[in-house]
Amino acid sequence: MAVDSAAAALNEQIPGERSVLIVEDDRSFLQRLAKAMESRGFLVTTAESVADGLLQLEQAAPAFAVVDMRLGDGNGLDVISALKRRRPEARAIILTGYGNIATAVNAVKLGAVDYLAKPVDADDVVAALLAQDNTRIEPPANPMSADRVRWEHIQRIYELCGRNVSETARRLNMHRRTLQRILAKRAPR
Repeated sequence: MAVDSAAAALNEQIPGERSVLIVEDDRSFLQRLAKAMESRGFLVTTAESVADGLLQLEQAAPAFAVVDMRLGDGNGLDVISALKRRRPEARAIILTGYGNIATAVNAVKLGAVDYLAKPVDADDVVAALLAQDNTRIEPPANPMSADRVRWEHIQRIYELCGRNVSETARRLNMHRRTLQRILAKRAPR
């Protein structure tokens, strides 16, 4: 498959350089991604905030980085720009639940090689990290439906509001009862 050939290319290109820094404030996602990257032959370092990520960069600048755009203490782009100052050839990607063109352009200007929308799996992350400069990864065979993307967004805002239905409904500009009905249903496929 493409990821296997990409992993082989990684082994040929940089045999001793499989270090990756993952900066993500969602602890469960961070642990799953770190474990998946380790199983694919990467030496993983993790951080849960911009400050932790910058500290990890001071200790050792990795060959690769996977950084969440919005972190509790700041913007993941700060980590990308610090990495590029310390190690210009490093390859980094940005992960975000809030994709838009302006932030994607800014991420690429600061040195990110790709910009992936959450949720994302480890195969997509590896493919993006190892893609050649002019090649793009193929779109997923089974992308999330628009209903699923909407549901994921509502769930994220609900969690960020401390599971407060009224506050979530206000922020989403939605009637509270409508939100309650959505939250009571199963996630769409």
